[in-house]
Amino acid sequence: MSYARQMLSTLQRNNSVSADALVAAIDALSDCSQACSADTSADLREQDLAEMVTCIRLCLDCTDICDATLAILSRMTEPDREVTRPLLESCIAICDSCGAECERHAKMHEHCRVCGEACRRCERACKELLTAIK
Repeated sequence: MSYARQMLSTLQRNNSVSADALVAAIDALSDCSQACSADTSADLREQDLAEMVTCIRLCLDCTDICDATLAILSRMTEPDREVTRPLLESCIAICDSCGAECERHAKMHEHCRVCGEACRRCERACKELLTAIK
């Protein structure tokens, strides 16, 4: 059981957001942030660093956006849809861009493959939560 699920079970919630969708998004955001951070470090060790510049920038952006969204969602209170919606939309956009860039390098770099998978999972989880809060 994830820590997000455990924490959610300790709180009395009176909101309409699906607990499963919220926990899935929190777990995916955390994993994506970690994967992007690790991928950035791995990208910086590649011999053809110039080829990795876009991947590094997108991974840094993805980490920052995922971390901000994770912090807001982890409060697990009634969501302020005017704040949560654009954060989730930003996550979906950056995870799509970062995932595509990582997938472009996936055959040559295993770390990019893993990061691309984390981005796609996060993108799906954020889409599901966005649908649940609308």
